[in-house]
Amino acid sequence: MRNLRRTHRRADTPLLHRITSVLLRYPDPPALSLLDDVTAAIPAIGDPADRARLTTFTDRLRSLTPTEAAQAYVATFDHTRRRCLYLTYYRHGDTRARGMALLALKHTYRQAGHEPPESELPDHLPLILEFAALAPEPGHRILLRCRAGLEMLRQALHEHTDPHAPLLDALCDRLPSPDRRQRETLRRLTAEGPPEEHVGLEHVGLEPFAPPEFLTGTGTAATTGDRR
Repeated sequence: MRNLRRTHRRADTPLLHRITSVLLRYPDPPALSLLDDVTAAIPAIGDPADRARLTTFTDRLRSLTPTEAAQAYVATFDHTRRRCLYLTYYRHGDTRARGMALLALKHTYRQAGHEPPESELPDHLPLILEFAALAPEPGHRILLRCRAGLEMLRQALHEHTDPHAPLLDALCDRLPSPDRRQRETLRRLTAEGPPEEHVGLEHVGLEPFAPPEFLTGTGTAATTGDRR
């Protein structure tokens, strides 16, 4: 049987997280300007299947105009409860429980020396991946904590035959297989969708943040360009 625990600890996993954090962003000019860095970094990914996934997606993104790329992104992520990049939403919906989950994520960021951004919720997948690239152990724990959301997003993207689906495959293949409880949660969420109890999230307290560095690892910050 494949040793998935060893797989997720590959030396190139932080780089995979940096790359996918860029490719899962809203494709505005700052994000698109990083494509050359992404292309240059892909050969350092050791798994041939992951390199192919990343290259195929990057080539497709380059083939689109900025307007086409933005329209495709919005069609994928902005208008459905099952293809959402805010991972705690899958398990908690807009409920008080989600507010507590967001606070827990913020606490994890701060313990590792990072402040979550005022402009984005801390469960946004590109932001989680930025953090995981810089702080692999706590970042890995966050990805495990949000595993049901990752798997539900992955499943929905495949059902939609969306080009982003292989990116989720690359991420999930670096994690241990879901346990029985996680599989049961996924089955329930797939059948019922996220819970509905709308509450405001302003109590979460989103403070200013300097975005973590990308790709080069030299400390150069990059604007995320993501939007809710």
